[in-house]
Amino acid sequence: MNSTARALAIEVEGLFKSYEQVEALRGLTFQIEAGATTGLLGGNGAGKTTTIAILLGLLLPSAGRVSVLGEDMLRHRHRVLPRMNFSSPYIDLPRRLTVAENLRVYGHLYGLRKVEPRIRELAVDLEFDEFLKRPFGSLSSGQKTRVALAKSLLNHPELLMLDEPTASLDPDTADWVRGYLQNYQQETGATIVLASHNMAEVERMCADVLMLRGGIIVDRGAPQALIDKYGRANLEEVFLDIARGRDGQESGPDFKAAAQ
Repeated sequence: MNSTARALAIEVEGLFKSYEQVEALRGLTFQIEAGATTGLLGGNGAGKTTTIAILLGLLLPSAGRVSVLGEDMLRHRHRVLPRMNFSSPYIDLPRRLTVAENLRVYGHLYGLRKVEPRIRELAVDLEFDEFLKRPFGSLSSGQKTRVALAKSLLNHPELLMLDEPTASLDPDTADWVRGYLQNYQQETGATIVLASHNMAEVERMCADVLMLRGGIIVDRGAPQALIDKYGRANLEEVFLDIARGRDGQESGPDFKAAAQ
């Protein structure tokens, strides 16, 4: 790991990923400090999902280097996977298993010694204890979101990657979940990478934002700094400027043709 003022949780250098004729990532390079909450933003096809999958060790890059929590993910991902976790409401857990059974399976996969107490703790904290015995497939979208979040916190991860963590939640519950995640980070010093289309959520939770388009980073900064730079009222307006190519950055012929 490079010597810096603060430790780095993630180092990505010259990351490329191609799917046949499509270049999903084109030389991505960035660092994320340990203990920070960083937003990974961009429109559909910007490269967010591919980046997260590579950081999780689920995809191999076509080229480039990835270090997570001090370990080379291409050679030693087994060393770091127990120290990280991921949540997305768009990835279903086994639908026929009960909520408790699902969480029990994942708890054992992460090698937890006290699985049951941890499940009960999260069920109370995230207010789904009353449906622990229900099949996961019978839950509402909001209930599934809370269970998916609990799954991601089972192993007290040092690195937590969140894809739309409050999707399908009502505004009151979503606000409570954001506060819960912020408290978790303050108490544990965890690093959080947040991919979200809720710009108010990003403004509240993130100290730093990476703006992706066409597989490259076109801008980066604190939410308020980006708002001031673009002369906009909020981060959503900044997002629209960047997604629609009004930032003056090059994005390649495919993006330009789509924007015309």
